[in-house]
Amino acid sequence: MESSMVIPVVDVQSNNFKEMWPAMLLAIKSSSFISLDTELSGLGNRKTLMAESIEDRYKAVCHAARTRSILSVGIACFKRLEDKPEHTYFVQVYNLTLLCSEEYVIEPQSVQFLVQHGFDFNKQYAQGVPYHKGNDKGGDVHACNVRNLFVELLRARKPLVVHNGLVDMVFLYQCFYAHLPERLGTFTADLSEMFPAGIYDTKYATEYELRLVASYLEYAFKKCKLDNSKSIQAGGKQPNLVLEFCNYTGNQQSYVDYRPCTDGNGVGGAAEVCIQFSAYGWCPNGSQCPMSHDTDLIIQQDEKTKDSKRQKRKRKRGKQKGSKEQCEEGADAPASKQAHLEIIDLEEEEGKNKGDEKNCATAAAEIIEDLREEGHSDAGRMDPETLGTAGEVGGTVKSEAPDGEPSPPSAQDGDPSSTSASAGKKDAGDKKVEGGTHRAGFDAFMTGYIFSYANSLATKPEESSPETWLPGCLNKLYLSGKSVPLQVVKSTFSKSSKAHMHKMDIVWGKRKSNDTTPKKETI
Repeated sequence: MESSMVIPVVDVQSNNFKEMWPAMLLAIKSSSFISLDTELSGLGNRKTLMAESIEDRYKAVCHAARTRSILSVGIACFKRLEDKPEHTYFVQVYNLTLLCSEEYVIEPQSVQFLVQHGFDFNKQYAQGVPYHKGNDKGGDVHACNVRNLFVELLRARKPLVVHNGLVDMVFLYQCFYAHLPERLGTFTADLSEMFPAGIYDTKYATEYELRLVASYLEYAFKKCKLDNSKSIQAGGKQPNLVLEFCNYTGNQQSYVDYRPCTDGNGVGGAAEVCIQFSAYGWCPNGSQCPMSHDTDLIIQQDEKTKDSKRQKRKRKRGKQKGSKEQCEEGADAPASKQAHLEIIDLEEEEGKNKGDEKNCATAAAEIIEDLREEGHSDAGRMDPETLGTAGEVGGTVKSEAPDGEPSPPSAQDGDPSSTSASAGKKDAGDKKVEGGTHRAGFDAFMTGYIFSYANSLATKPEESSPETWLPGCLNKLYLSGKSVPLQVVKSTFSKSSKAHMHKMDIVWGKRKSNDTTPKKETI
């Protein structure tokens, strides 16, 4: 039995932004938490993003945010339904196409990656919602624009959920809030006041709370969805995640992009998966890779190997009773996915993968080696997901929207009676499209789903309340290559920036709209 969902994602651009404004505000204000995702025009030098010093990393991301732009933002509002079974949420998803009104850098690699994943640049330049970066300008305070939408999000005081979200938070601050402060400590102090209900990073939660063998977004989402479906089918007292969606009618229905997703239980297991993509959701050969990048197939193979590895661990623990016990799935090394990487030696011995294409595992090793040569002691823990779009340039640019997605029944996950979304879908195609579900709106939904599922496992029935989330993940942003997260707190050694203090006065109505905007802070 296969459970399916069809996710309605509302496309918002300049021609319907004002029309959708009341609905977006209501969704934000009535939500229990909000998940966000962004699509960017580039990130600059990838090696600087993996700098040994976190302060240096922050400066590198700040430079990218000041010179690049946000192309689209995904907002997913999850509202816990108190009159329904525990962990039932009403979900509304929006995909905002944006256009920065200032000059910005756009990297060819990012363009190619986004086009391969169905991003429509013609639509962006023709209908993108305009915005400017940095501090407010005259008329911003009461205007119906993206910057004020971000202000409304702050006023809602809801928990904010991101995935591998340090870059997202830096770009959101610079593009929609104010000029970025020069120091990381000032930035985290500002964030702690901007989001008093807390910031949660599902990449950190995936590795340290759920302990999955891989933590890239699509893998984590599909694994959580599969486990939730299995739990529903098995019955019992285990809490299950149930989602309901809005049934759009009238003119709004024309704005909705229905995104189908299934559990993938019926995927055939004959194809050979790409080792690099299996571990990180990223491959230097892109769509030209001869091996499979099918996340459903990767999860299916992981499920098949899990039982045998569990038995091996039990035998080892029997011999070493005094050793530390680890979570059964977590022992598969979520940071590097050793369960998959161990296969590399076997494949080399058997003479596999001898084609003209560059071996994905070898490419990954070369990237890590490059970082080691630059003096990165943590290069062994490198996460290519953070390297962004740089490696996704191996394929031919395609302007088509992603095909190859099945059209499942319009039933919600674990709740066939809930409001269903239906629409015509494209037939499956033969072309290999990297991550067909990749889109800011849908990525924001996947992020919120992971957070909801993790919360359903962590929350005890007697502790269940709208204010109870994942205390172990509160205000912790994942840092690639580091064993500790970035703490979003205001320390005794850091002060809030002047631009932030001015902005917070406006957010909470303490300063008149015609007050002079502060100049960019220099330190």
